[in-house]
Amino acid sequence: MSTRPIHIALTFDDNFWAPAYATMRSVCLFTHRRSDLVFHLCHRTLSETHRADLLAITEEFPVKLEWYDLDRSDMFRDVAARMPENKRLSNIVYARLMIDKLLGPDVERVLYLDCDMLVRDAIEKLCEIDMEGRPIAAVRDSIGAFITGGRDLKANRDILDPADPYFNAGLVLIDVAQWREADIIGQLEVALREGVMQRIYYDQDFLNLVFKNRWLELPWRWNTIDARHAHEGLNPAILHYTGESKPWGIFAGMFHWVAFGRLYRHVMTNELFYRFARHRWKRWWKKKLRLS
Repeated sequence: MSTRPIHIALTFDDNFWAPAYATMRSVCLFTHRRSDLVFHLCHRTLSETHRADLLAITEEFPVKLEWYDLDRSDMFRDVAARMPENKRLSNIVYARLMIDKLLGPDVERVLYLDCDMLVRDAIEKLCEIDMEGRPIAAVRDSIGAFITGGRDLKANRDILDPADPYFNAGLVLIDVAQWREADIIGQLEVALREGVMQRIYYDQDFLNLVFKNRWLELPWRWNTIDARHAHEGLNPAILHYTGESKPWGIFAGMFHWVAFGRLYRHVMTNELFYRFARHRWKRWWKKKLRLS
């Protein structure tokens, strides 16, 4: 059995600390190789209380945590300040683009995961696949044509052709050396200067441009997009809650609307689940009161 480290990277801010914990804990629960896991936590605005919540995972599992404070990264702050703003996700989405510059030189392969994911299969099955010489591996996005083309699928055809396979960037297995050779940040600067970034869907479209026809397509079960109840019987490996309904929804019973919602709640742990719900209620009311 291999004992090589399994490197996994997550990016999140202080409003997403609990889902980040749930994603990490799901990885740990569904593998026997817990001592090989290294989580690279690229975070910003993280409070000491929430940092302690994340650190608590090392009390349950023999995993290693590496911390990267993006608020102290001049490169991240510079890039995030100049790129088009993603109001729903915040500009932390750009952090994954500089993953090769954040991680140490000893990391040869890393799995990037969005924090709205639930893992329910041994992660090493994915992390140690043969990438066939490709720089990345990912799952084709089922609504890629709409993401790139928008209404009537007419927009941006001079940039992204809907006939080309398009991957969802919520899960990306990365060959770090080839990612580094691609000069992601350099290409990002060119795309911004030429007006491309202002027209496309943030970092996901951009990565599809960079790695066009150079990515390995993974089976759908490794990134089950918009995970619903119907997916449960298909034995998905990773659930990706991309839709409006989330397993941590602030409205009563919302977690019943998604695949494995009850499992997700207990993976997050009851205590953290309800604390996160209170956190979200407070944010929701603050926004509502500001608008009224």
